[in-house]
Amino acid sequence: MTSPTASKDIPSNNHLMQRSVVIALFCIYIIWGATNIGNRVASESFPPFLLLGFRLLLATIFLMGYLKFRGVPFPSERLILNAMVIGALMFGGRAAFLAFARSQGVGAGLLGIGVATIPLWAMMFALIFGYRPGRLEILGLIVGIVGIALLNIGNTMQFQVAGILALLFAPMTWAFASYYRTEIAMPRGFMATAFHMLGGCITLLALSVATGEQLTSAPSLQSTMAFLFLSLPGTLIAFSAYTYLLDTVTPGLATSYAYVNPVVAVIFDAMLSGVRLQPAGIAAMVVIAVSVVLVMVGKSQATDV
Repeated sequence: MTSPTASKDIPSNNHLMQRSVVIALFCIYIIWGATNIGNRVASESFPPFLLLGFRLLLATIFLMGYLKFRGVPFPSERLILNAMVIGALMFGGRAAFLAFARSQGVGAGLLGIGVATIPLWAMMFALIFGYRPGRLEILGLIVGIVGIALLNIGNTMQFQVAGILALLFAPMTWAFASYYRTEIAMPRGFMATAFHMLGGCITLLALSVATGEQLTSAPSLQSTMAFLFLSLPGTLIAFSAYTYLLDTVTPGLATSYAYVNPVVAVIFDAMLSGVRLQPAGIAAMVVIAVSVVLVMVGKSQATDV
């Protein structure tokens, strides 16, 4: 089988692609890392499913408008459906399972570690479809999990069996959809991104209605500003960068944000609160940095069969 990952090594002589990949990684590392604070502020006024659903809706409107302005033709109904199903799995499946895990009392520490397994799940699904990672890439993913565990020292680790099962399925659905989108027919370019977001938007708003979510009062100015940040840079720009990476680099590198985002979030929190980083946190950052370097170097060893 020859999968799209066969051409995902970054050509050393293609400086334009290299710059594009670096910019895309910057977006998912830094912007998605900063969304931790944005979510905390926006959640003061918006319930969780509604917040993510509205984020996707606004981002979809902007991206669809841009593509329409550029004269990009709409894809066929089959391609639209494929893209929307992937979006429903990525956003709806992950959000639903995480919400259930939280409702079962899964602690913040386990939640952080669980979400950080996305690169490992992505690699597992890639193996099923014939992708063969290099040894350094595998080592980097394992080291990354160790770093996330260090970062969560001191966080609550309580759990129930049902909550842990949900926590397993949350990263699995995102990872499966992220990789499987490269194995089925998709719209070209950012048109696929737009319909991923639309599928996720419909699913999240349906979950919001089903769970009885509602706005109890008008959102505060702070929450509104946080919502706009989450919708435009946090969703429109960063998710577009993510789908570009899925089509361009190896699964391990594309999903390595799951290791870097918690570090970025901790740094931003420390900067805003003035609290000094603890030794365990600094050690975790070093370990995670090493893991990302290993994944980047290991991509050259990856093959497809």
